[in-house]
Amino acid sequence: MASTIIDSRVFGDMFSDARMRDVWSDENRTAKYLDIERALAKVQGELGIIPKEAADEIVRNCNLSQIDWAKLKAKTEQIGYPIIAVVNQINANCRDKLGEYCHWGATTQDITDTAAVLQMREGLALVEQDLDEIGDALAALAKKYRDTPVIGRSNLQQATPITFGYKMASILAGIDRHRERLQQLKPRVLMGEFGGASGTLSSLEKGAMETQAGLMKELGLAQPLISWHTVRDTIAEVGAFLGLVGGSLGKIAMDVKLMMQTEVAEVFEPFTPGRGSSSTMPQKRNPISCLYIHANISVARQHAAALMDAMVADHERSTGPWEIEWVSLPEIFCLMSGALKQTKFILKGLEVDASRMRANIDITHGLVMSEAVMMGLGPCIGREYAHDLVYDLCRQAIADNRPLIEILAAHPEISKHVSRAQLDAMCDPANNLGQAGVMVDRVLEARR
Repeated sequence: MASTIIDSRVFGDMFSDARMRDVWSDENRTAKYLDIERALAKVQGELGIIPKEAADEIVRNCNLSQIDWAKLKAKTEQIGYPIIAVVNQINANCRDKLGEYCHWGATTQDITDTAAVLQMREGLALVEQDLDEIGDALAALAKKYRDTPVIGRSNLQQATPITFGYKMASILAGIDRHRERLQQLKPRVLMGEFGGASGTLSSLEKGAMETQAGLMKELGLAQPLISWHTVRDTIAEVGAFLGLVGGSLGKIAMDVKLMMQTEVAEVFEPFTPGRGSSSTMPQKRNPISCLYIHANISVARQHAAALMDAMVADHERSTGPWEIEWVSLPEIFCLMSGALKQTKFILKGLEVDASRMRANIDITHGLVMSEAVMMGLGPCIGREYAHDLVYDLCRQAIADNRPLIEILAAHPEISKHVSRAQLDAMCDPANNLGQAGVMVDRVLEARR
């Protein structure tokens, strides 16, 4: 029976994605062990390091269907690591003791680390697909709402008008930077390991580096310049990258949550009958996907920190820090897959209420246009003096509960410099969106 939220039959597909769980499953991890042992035997057979007959027999018996899972579990618990248990089974299935050549010159950590890198490659491919979809969804929203005014907010207070397209494009620019980061880190982190006991390949009298090069070529991984058994920056880099992605997904969830508030009601998660309802309050529409994103990325950040803790390893083979990765690496990938899935759901079906956005701009009766008025009056009476004057008139508008435009138009010092029509133009949000449209276009153009 599953006991974690990731593997839960009830919650698993809300907190994670089935494809990512498959990547980090016992079956896939063990399949990777077999892939590496198969590739190692094949390369060493071709190089004449082990007999060709032995290599062929080992290759033939590196099949997941031949694994006895009960024996693998028992042996792993006895030894502490699963690799010897896998090699034992390969050896036992080979004829004429040819399986004795399996794992020739390798050490447990070589196989374990390289398998983890192969799993990371598959996991990062899924992350890349999700980031592409999220980017495309944000781009569509940015383009559609390029010129749709919405209030900008600072310290949770209304600030100045922006556009909803600008809001989406600013987040999109960050997602596209993550996509760029992913391409940059692949050559560094998709690097296998084959170094033997202390990393020097002392177990092979000849063909050591040729074996390493051939193995990595066979697996499609980069060949390391030097062993990295206890130099774990590449694993930590993947964790840090996923933590950064989580921060951006959390930003999306945070803004959607706040904009879904009853008093705001500018955007909503996609509607599904019954989704987000309360057991006691039928009227509610809770931001369900946002909640899961928030929870997932918060825990994922802790795993990213744990992977950095795992970097503090002793000497050439560590006593404990390595095993931190066994716990944290699968979970950070699985949790992030859930956050990515929930984000895709939100953005692809996001409900946008443009009329409510405009209505919310108007609830202060023009106060949010005070900056535009100050800058408009600046050339006539000086920017600093205009700031203080408009500040006082804003306080008056609040006290009298009157539109700011009426207070401005009635002020003699203002009316002698600008007309009512000019004031109306200053107070029109559509005239004060700055370079929002230009910036949206720049972000969209950069994606081509």
